[in-house]
Amino acid sequence: MAGELGLKAVPEYRTPDGTRIDVAILNDGQKLLAIELEASFKWFPQRVLYDVVKAHRAGFPELWVITPFRTSPGWVEGYAKEVGLKLEIKSDKSLIDKLRARLARL
Repeated sequence: MAGELGLKAVPEYRTPDGTRIDVAILNDGQKLLAIELEASFKWFPQRVLYDVVKAHRAGFPELWVITPFRTSPGWVEGYAKEVGLKLEIKSDKSLIDKLRARLARL
């Protein structure tokens, strides 16, 4: 899908500090969107915090966390705003349509 729009989707994107982001969306090397897939309900806020730190340290302006759970990571959302990262928690349902629309705007 990203390729159709002239973008590059990189699975298991390796960050400069050695961590990995599940999927990175790039435009000629420019970091546009980090996507993390989270399925751990018990540790959800901690996982989202880790995702925020990884995406921020790697230089991404936006992070989508895809999860089947309808829960909030609490204060982590405020922390993402503090560091200047746009964070969206998205349901795994109807994700393809949302992703296609978002990529078309990049």
